[in-house]
Amino acid sequence: MSAERDATEAMNGAGAADAEDAARWAFGEDGPWYLERGRIAWLPGLEAVRQSAQAEVPDLTRARLVPPVGRFGEAFGRVGGALGRWWLAERRGGGERSRAGLSRRLREAFEHLGPAYIKLGQIISSGRGLFPDELVAEFRKCRDQVPPEPFDHVRRVVEEDLGRSLEAVFSSFDRTCLAAASIAQVHRATLRNGEEVVVKVQRPGVAARVRADIAAMAWIAPKLVGRIPVAALANPPALVELFAETILEELDFRLEAQNMLDVAYVLRHAGQTAVVVPRPHPELVTRRVLVMERLHGFAYDDVAGMRAAGIDTAEVLRSMMITFLEGAMIYGVFHGDLHGGNLFVMPDGRVALLDYGMTARMDEKQRIAFLRMMMAGAANDVRGQLAAFRDLGALDADADLDELVTILKLDQPVRDPTRMSGEEIASEISELLKGLLKKGARLPKPLMLYAKDMLFFDGAVAELAPDLNMFAEVARIYTYFATRHAHTIAAQIGVDPSRSALDLTGVKASLGLESDAESITHREIQDRRRIVQKKLEETGARLPGIDAGE
Repeated sequence: MSAERDATEAMNGAGAADAEDAARWAFGEDGPWYLERGRIAWLPGLEAVRQSAQAEVPDLTRARLVPPVGRFGEAFGRVGGALGRWWLAERRGGGERSRAGLSRRLREAFEHLGPAYIKLGQIISSGRGLFPDELVAEFRKCRDQVPPEPFDHVRRVVEEDLGRSLEAVFSSFDRTCLAAASIAQVHRATLRNGEEVVVKVQRPGVAARVRADIAAMAWIAPKLVGRIPVAALANPPALVELFAETILEELDFRLEAQNMLDVAYVLRHAGQTAVVVPRPHPELVTRRVLVMERLHGFAYDDVAGMRAAGIDTAEVLRSMMITFLEGAMIYGVFHGDLHGGNLFVMPDGRVALLDYGMTARMDEKQRIAFLRMMMAGAANDVRGQLAAFRDLGALDADADLDELVTILKLDQPVRDPTRMSGEEIASEISELLKGLLKKGARLPKPLMLYAKDMLFFDGAVAELAPDLNMFAEVARIYTYFATRHAHTIAAQIGVDPSRSALDLTGVKASLGLESDAESITHREIQDRRRIVQKKLEETGARLPGIDAGE
């Protein structure tokens, strides 16, 4: 049974004894209101709304002969202008100054271009260690520091959707927003009965602009296949389809409120207490307005503040990772847009998780394949991992797995990239990409959102616990699943983690380490990445053989 159906049944069942919502959902114990089954005004009919949003995707992403010229012109002007100004002003200085200047100019161009580009900036901001530090730092501003809408626009949207004046609903409403991002901005407010809330308000006209961006992306995506290494591997048309599917749902805040209930139910059902979901208001939720309870805490990267308050930041990170993996592997539901602007750490060490517009749901077949992929990785079962990738849709159904083992050189001794030349590293990457592309490799939606969240965790480790022994942490997480979910995992995929030893050989190989390596910290992993990046930069090595026609 899916988490969504579970949550719906929990809300519609009988029995006044279950009126305490914190017993069913992972909400705080003392909320400003309680959600009662059958008394949530915005809930009925949402499945039809969700299906309607999904049905719109094929039309928006269909092949077009003529591109949306106006939107292309604007994008070309903004990005081209940013590159031109960087070329004239900062490029010649080289080094950190050049990278910082380019990063700032690109971020400003993305903000002017709107939601689609800001979303891309948010993804980059979670990729510390994978993207240049200057780019990551600059694009962090896309999380919650995008220029806000004028307050008059905010008032108009709220009053149109709630059907009442602002003063009729709120005794106070801050004119200055708490944060502003791609789709919406949030404001502090107080309801007429004195309850403190946060109000999420959609930007006026954002829906039309998003649809125009999707049409533009759908036109250009097929032309990128085989031309840009990373884009080719990610399958640009599929990426645009994923973007369309997720962002169209984000445009209706009633669906986000339902996502909040679904994730909160899964967390409570799993017995997790490390993550808290804010309560959506039972009545004040519409397509463009979402009123929720106000929670308080530390920014996730305020390490000094948390430690001064006695919070174990390593334990915060560990709990978040377990909660994320448990939702994906056991329940098939997880928050699909983790980044620093979407969470904070409460004074008691629990994580308040915000912004549920992008929530991943896997059907049972996908979830089982995902579970097999994770458990095969823990057992260093390379062929089993590839079979699970195939069943998730990352490889063609008839893919020759033995041939893929050879292409990926998984049957060869590990080579440490820090001991290779820049040319050797580039050649290895090129051969790998070319081999995967020939076999139709791609990233389906669950893997895309999983990879996106893992980029966040990679950066979070660097912020919260850079000196943790990563091998020991993997072992801790494995032990959790072996202890809590062994019976379920064994019944579903025939592997009992409580009777199977963890084999980190594959994890070590992915880092270029020999099997006898005993430990490595995230700080050391970052150092190794910098060495590889420097080798590529010093030799001027490029990735040959990727351009179309080679």
